[in-house]
Amino acid sequence: MTDTSDIERMISRVALGDRTAFSDLYDATSAKLLGTALRVLKDKASAEDVLQETFMKVWRYADRYASNGMSPMTWLITIARNTAIDRLRATKDEGDISDVMDTIPASGPTPEQAAIASSDASQIAGCLSKLDGDKRIAVRGAYLEGLSYADLAAQFDVPLNTMRTWLRRSLISLRECMTQ
Repeated sequence: MTDTSDIERMISRVALGDRTAFSDLYDATSAKLLGTALRVLKDKASAEDVLQETFMKVWRYADRYASNGMSPMTWLITIARNTAIDRLRATKDEGDISDVMDTIPASGPTPEQAAIASSDASQIAGCLSKLDGDKRIAVRGAYLEGLSYADLAAQFDVPLNTMRTWLRRSLISLRECMTQ
């Protein structure tokens, strides 16, 4: 199992043009990134194309990743998800995209990611530990592992709107905890 610091080191070495590190990064993360693309596109061939495009972007822009407290997997998943969304938009009309938008986590930094980037990691860990067990797992799944709201709703056997409420209220609780 590759941990966060290993992935960060690989990205740093990729930024320097290290092909071995690039291969290691691919081996360590490609399955997760393929799953992200597959959830958006629902077509394995298209998801594999997006995975290739994702790693081309990683090779090109690895120097833009800065170790700032954010998870390197969050950075990689965001690239894969955005690339998949771009592919979806290019191949489907707007009506079809709106049907899928409920299954795609919001793009851009989340409140939790902003908190991680601007504060001490131990503080956010302490605040996360104050959340109820299921809500803590849901927040980690949505904002650190890139799971969609629909996936989390299915995992916890709750309606999609209930999952959205859990996450919104959990983020509000985290924000309050971080300001203390």
